[in-house]
Amino acid sequence: MRGIHASLVTPFTRSGAVDAKSLERLAVHCLRNGADGLVALGTTGEAAMLSAAEQRTVLEVCRAVSIEHGTPLTVGAGTMGTEDSIRQARERAPLADALLVVVPYYLRPSDEGIIDHFAAIGAAVDVPLVPYNIPYRTGRHLPAETLLKILDLDCVVGMKHCAGGIDQDTLAMLASNPGKAVLGGDDAYIYPMLQLGASGGVAACACLAPAAYVAMAQATRDGNAARALALHNALLPMTSALFSEPSPSVLKACLAEEGLIDDPAVRAPLHAPRPESVAEALQAFRAL
Repeated sequence: MRGIHASLVTPFTRSGAVDAKSLERLAVHCLRNGADGLVALGTTGEAAMLSAAEQRTVLEVCRAVSIEHGTPLTVGAGTMGTEDSIRQARERAPLADALLVVVPYYLRPSDEGIIDHFAAIGAAVDVPLVPYNIPYRTGRHLPAETLLKILDLDCVVGMKHCAGGIDQDTLAMLASNPGKAVLGGDDAYIYPMLQLGASGGVAACACLAPAAYVAMAQATRDGNAARALALHNALLPMTSALFSEPSPSVLKACLAEEGLIDDPAVRAPLHAPRPESVAEALQAFRAL
């Protein structure tokens, strides 16, 4: 769990079906441009709006591309309940190198309950877990002490951390040198996370500009702070524009404009983006 992992959208055809050919083309684009791995069936992939059969199609396409390129595939799994999360994890584990499992949302269980949740899922599958900490979606802010306890679980190989910024708990967790991978999950904060010791990032924007994100991460690893900062600053306008409306609507529109997927459609309750949002994001991308 190092470097930049591209969080893939799920393209649809004009009739509304999963577009396997576009998904394959996008996955290959990301890996050929240096991405260290792929993430499928995440929030960016609209996983909650896909049927079980559609989810299987996505996994089969991404697994085949990952095998061909010798790169890991991380697969989203997990719901608000432990039993259902175990069921989902068992279904997806055979096609995954790791499972991206979100902190239980909405219910807001105790810290101990969340730790037990991950331990139970990890005990039920043969692939490692990457807990997904995203408090502004789950409603549960976890202190650094709890994050470190989760990272210390034998079944956990790393964590996707999306605090919405660089807060005190992020600083404390990274300063503790947890010995496991911490991946920045807020695209705009991947550079400062890397500088603080994160091992990489999971980036939706890397679908559109994988080479730039990979170059930024490589410059950080090489100690070339000036180049890494310049790339961060160059990427920031694009990142802001791509997230100016609920993701992945703007991103999908840009990917379609660039010919990386055939159609920009998103599923309800997501809505097509405003043309000006797409134009702004494309302008920023093409300025790279």
